[in-house]
Amino acid sequence: MHISPIDIQKKEFKSRFMGYEKGGVDQFLELLADEMERLRRQIDDLKGELNLNKTALSEMRERESTLKETLVTTQKVTDELRANARREVDVLIAEAELKAERVVRNAEERRMQLIEDIQEIKRQKIDFESSLRSLLEKHVRMLDLNLIAIEENGSEARLLEEPLPFDPPDVPDEIPSLASGSEIIDEDPQA
Repeated sequence: MHISPIDIQKKEFKSRFMGYEKGGVDQFLELLADEMERLRRQIDDLKGELNLNKTALSEMRERESTLKETLVTTQKVTDELRANARREVDVLIAEAELKAERVVRNAEERRMQLIEDIQEIKRQKIDFESSLRSLLEKHVRMLDLNLIAIEENGSEARLLEEPLPFDPPDVPDEIPSLASGSEIIDEDPQA
């Protein structure tokens, strides 16, 4: 039974000659003691629950503080990682640009070397053609001189008209002369 402060104030005891009825007062006091005991237990339970809630709240505040610190630390680490990544990317880009410049420079040097080699080969070709042309002209002049000498000397002319023993029978009698005006020129049209 719950007893409120109003119930206590309004409680009336039967009166007797020298006071109140002892049994009613004792019974009421017993009810008050039971109610006080129940309220004391309820207060103790609530205090225990309050202490548990305070402990849980304190733990949660500590966790919240730890989480905030962790978030701040994580943000700092993330920012540092981003900055480091940017620096690494900048370094990699700079290295790549240097390598690209070296490759381009090496390619340009190789191109220039190839151009020089081509020019040297063309010069050698021209020298070779000139030497060959000069040699051929020299031989043509020698052949012309021999032909003139053979014509002047009739006995050797007869030897020229006889077939050679190792010539096949259908070899034409006349051999075109190099001196007939046709020059052997082998020029590369791309040179």
